[in-house]
Amino acid sequence: MKQPLIVLTGPTAVGKTKASICLAKRIGGEIISADSMQVYRHMDIGSAKIRPEEMEGVPHYLVDVLEPSEEFNVVKFQAMARDAVEKICANGHIPIVVGGTGFYIQALLYDIDFTDGGEDESCRRELEAFAREQGAAALHARLAQVDEASAKVIHPNNVKRVIRALEFYYQTGEKISEHNERERQRSSPYNFRYFVLNDDRSRLYQRIDRRVDQMMEAGLVEEVRRLKEMGLRPGMVSMQGLGYKEILDYLDGGCSLEEAVYRIKRDTRHFAKRQITWFKREKDVIWIDKPLYDYDEEKIVEAMLSHITEGVEGICLEDYSGAPDF
Repeated sequence: MKQPLIVLTGPTAVGKTKASICLAKRIGGEIISADSMQVYRHMDIGSAKIRPEEMEGVPHYLVDVLEPSEEFNVVKFQAMARDAVEKICANGHIPIVVGGTGFYIQALLYDIDFTDGGEDESCRRELEAFAREQGAAALHARLAQVDEASAKVIHPNNVKRVIRALEFYYQTGEKISEHNERERQRSSPYNFRYFVLNDDRSRLYQRIDRRVDQMMEAGLVEEVRRLKEMGLRPGMVSMQGLGYKEILDYLDGGCSLEEAVYRIKRDTRHFAKRQITWFKREKDVIWIDKPLYDYDEEKIVEAMLSHITEGVEGICLEDYSGAPDF
């Protein structure tokens, strides 16, 4: 019997955290974070990291496990998430993958193979040098010439992913978008339900703007200043996160604080739009549109439960009528 797995994703600021805790308590779940920033210690405000008191006793994995100086990528996530799934199942509980990084979720859910292409340090160094000399936009233009589909889904500022896509093409002669699409056709090793929590676009954008304001009030500038004092610099994977690179630019004298905040809000809205586009392309997805449930958390969770009870073996809801014994 395949292991049960629940995915709860959606655009940034849509309200995944609260819904995931409610769901976990109903089905005896433990949560695996599919977030590229919450994995880092010392990066709490800008990542909107769940606080210990918000967890309500539900165990969380892949939160606060790496130093900001360490690199985190889809291959590392895949390996760490697999280990977490095994531990959760060994505990007799249900793994719930929660976060907005669609590529990470896809990699785990369909066990995507990233070994093709190998390593070519000379190719990577050439591309890195090109990015430094010509800029991220020029590098992205190179990708658009050889793999238009990848260029459409990889942001120009995500230099590492752009380099990886180009590197793959130059090494194999195949577009990484075609490789990934082929991998996506593989059957999942899990018996899963894949939920996308969504909201009206205008309301979502208001939530994003309000969240950024709250981050500023909570001390985002001070958090980034401490990271800078720790030796974190532009170009590091951890400092590419929304909110961090803009405030770091402000601290380095590259822009005013007002401009930095404006860019965080604008780019986060754009990011949310790209996330929604990504999830619309995914297969076997169940959309949970909050307006249809009157923004009632209990109704939203009940809707997910109705889908979970339809054929996901290994989940016995009557065992978890109250808070699970973790």
